[in-house]
Amino acid sequence: MGRTLESFQIGYSGRVLASPEQIAEELRRRGLRATRPRVSVYAAVSALPGHPEVREILERVEADGGRVSTQAVYDSLEALAAAGLVRRIEPAGSAARFETRVGDNHHHIVCRVCGATHDIDCAAGEAPCLSPASAGGFLVDEAEVTFWGICPDCQLLTAAPEKSEESPPRTELQEESQR
Repeated sequence: MGRTLESFQIGYSGRVLASPEQIAEELRRRGLRATRPRVSVYAAVSALPGHPEVREILERVEADGGRVSTQAVYDSLEALAAAGLVRRIEPAGSAARFETRVGDNHHHIVCRVCGATHDIDCAAGEAPCLSPASAGGFLVDEAEVTFWGICPDCQLLTAAPEKSEESPPRTELQEESQR
């Protein structure tokens, strides 16, 4: 069962924001106007498991009784990301996803089958955890790594069926080719 807007707990940089009022206060502290869409969108991203897409965030805001346009969700996410309150990730071939885990050095693993995305702590320590052979004059401050694989649930679903002693039934096409 999901958390409601009034009861969610947000872990953010060691602080817990427990109410819409506290979210609004943090938005203002970051130089943002605390609009209803921004507060609702941040609450939705925080309450949803994993790394939700815009569609999921919009559905959550609406389920919590909010009325907001899809464009307002995009605008709110852009402002929240610019303020460092949410992080946008874009795994290749996927829609943008968002999370409230910001300000640390972590990466992601994405399932090639279902798109499930999970956080992975960086084993190398502080950012950037990787250094390019040549940065071309750039001052590198972050390395974003995405691991790809097949999640445990999809491994079970895609496991090869056990072979039986009997031959599988022949298709019409196979029958015709034998004539």
